[in-house]
Amino acid sequence: MAANVFSFRDARAAPDPVPEAEPVAPGPLPLVLDNGSFQARAGWACPGGDPGLEPRLQFRAVCARGRGAARGGAGPQVGHALGSLEPLRWMLRSPFDRNVPVNLELQELLLDYSFQHLGVSSLGCVDHPIVLTEPVCNPLYSRQMMSELLFECYRIPKVAYGIDGLFSFYHNRPKNSASSGLIISSGHQCTHILPILEGRLDAKNCKRINLGGSQAAGYLQRLLQLKYPGHLAAITLSRMEEILHEHSYIAEDYVEELQKWRCPDYYENNVHKMQLPFSSKLLGSTLTAEEKQERRQQQLRRLQELNARRREEKLQLDQERLDRLLYVQELLEDGQMDQFHKALMELNMDSPEELQSYLRKLSSAVEQAKQKIPQAEVNLEVDVVDSKPETPDLEPLEPSLEDVDSMNDFEPLFSEEAPEVEKPVAATVQPVFNLAAYHQLFVGTERIRAPEIIFQPSLIGEEQAGVAETLQYILDRYPKAVQETLVQNIFLTGGNVMYPGMKARIEKELLEMRPFQSSFQVQLALNPVLDAWYGAREWALDHLEDNGAWVTRKEYEEKGGEYLKEHCASNIYVPIRLPKQASRASEAPASSRGSGGSGSGLGEQA
Repeated sequence: MAANVFSFRDARAAPDPVPEAEPVAPGPLPLVLDNGSFQARAGWACPGGDPGLEPRLQFRAVCARGRGAARGGAGPQVGHALGSLEPLRWMLRSPFDRNVPVNLELQELLLDYSFQHLGVSSLGCVDHPIVLTEPVCNPLYSRQMMSELLFECYRIPKVAYGIDGLFSFYHNRPKNSASSGLIISSGHQCTHILPILEGRLDAKNCKRINLGGSQAAGYLQRLLQLKYPGHLAAITLSRMEEILHEHSYIAEDYVEELQKWRCPDYYENNVHKMQLPFSSKLLGSTLTAEEKQERRQQQLRRLQELNARRREEKLQLDQERLDRLLYVQELLEDGQMDQFHKALMELNMDSPEELQSYLRKLSSAVEQAKQKIPQAEVNLEVDVVDSKPETPDLEPLEPSLEDVDSMNDFEPLFSEEAPEVEKPVAATVQPVFNLAAYHQLFVGTERIRAPEIIFQPSLIGEEQAGVAETLQYILDRYPKAVQETLVQNIFLTGGNVMYPGMKARIEKELLEMRPFQSSFQVQLALNPVLDAWYGAREWALDHLEDNGAWVTRKEYEEKGGEYLKEHCASNIYVPIRLPKQASRASEAPASSRGSGGSGSGLGEQA
């Protein structure tokens, strides 16, 4: 059973180093940016380099702005500069709405971070071609905003846009092989099913499911928080993502797998116990008798010092009051009756006899207090040396209301605990329950329930079709011959398809929906997370001199920021058509001219 206990890593990201700006080649190398909603990846497309070399930068696509940024404090922090995300969870902001970048200011922070940590050497601009990924069927406004940022702010020479799933398909496809197929791309926010016909995206039949790793992590967090209400604060989103990435799997048959978990032996062998951090010093039952005795003595000394301090403060106030009364008595003895009666009224006294009576009482109290201060210091020294917790010699005078309240606070500390001291040490050290087991999360059926939502969105109350239903819907829109071609190359990519059992589940769903004895092929990307960046790098090197795939600055100024040049991994360009607005604009001046007279209006129309 000990083998099923796992500890959370709670990894803290280290800040990325800033390299020195230096040219890496004579010509401008392309920069490849995989602009994902969960993680951004950036690197150089170096010709002749190691094809398996990872991108230089991989960081979370979030940023947090410090409280004192407007007053000259710490500015916004991005990616790995944030360290641990949980303390800043409420401050994190993302430029994405689902998987579409919509916040230009935050996107600029991510690009600044990427260019700075890649060591871009050009001054005042980024003099490198850029290959940038974008969502499927990206809204024209989002592309226009991104092009405006790249050309106006960074002054890049040219840019090419592509879809991450198609770049991954491009990377994993053997040369001169069939270029038709179905891509299932599941990421942090969305899952897309993309039909590819003759190497080009069929955008009319693309479908999107608004579920991904983010929703699975949130669902898993709710499940465990309901199961362990005593550990709400410890069940964080970062830890849920760790459980999803390392301990979850896709059930080939969900109902049958749930039946297996009902067996006690199967549960004991397959449950994963996630150990939460804890401290054994928090419980008082783990203290030995000597430690309790020492703690009692410390509390006793602290109380004695508190009483001595209050006694000195009270003596000082009484002495000041006594000096004031003696001054008033001197006025009486000197015969200054007017000032004497005025001072007597300020003291709220009626006669000299009352003044004398109060003087005698106050003088006696001051003398007694002066005698008790040295005696209390001696008692304090004796108590410090003595090992027995004796009750201090408190003053016999009636304490004030504040003294009584403070003594009531410390009353439980002086209860007689002689029988507990006499108990054997083993009886006091032994805990009531296993503290480590109390701080364990038993992750059983949650291992399959959280990732199952992309096949059954109804588990979290979403009225959407799952992956299998959407796949069947797309295939039914094509003739039988095209269906046979598509199912021969079903490609899985994206970080949310890395669960064990994902490929087997898709094959099972296809076996149920396809005709009897029909064939199909399911392929999983070699690296579902990084293959999009690898494919974009290969595409940039293969099409570096192809002007038909890059949008230059001149074309951006002529045709607008939403302009796109299509290629094998791009979206379909749909230009903006505004015929109605143009006709209304031309009708407006005509109607204004026609208001002067019907004859002139008819003449102009003629």
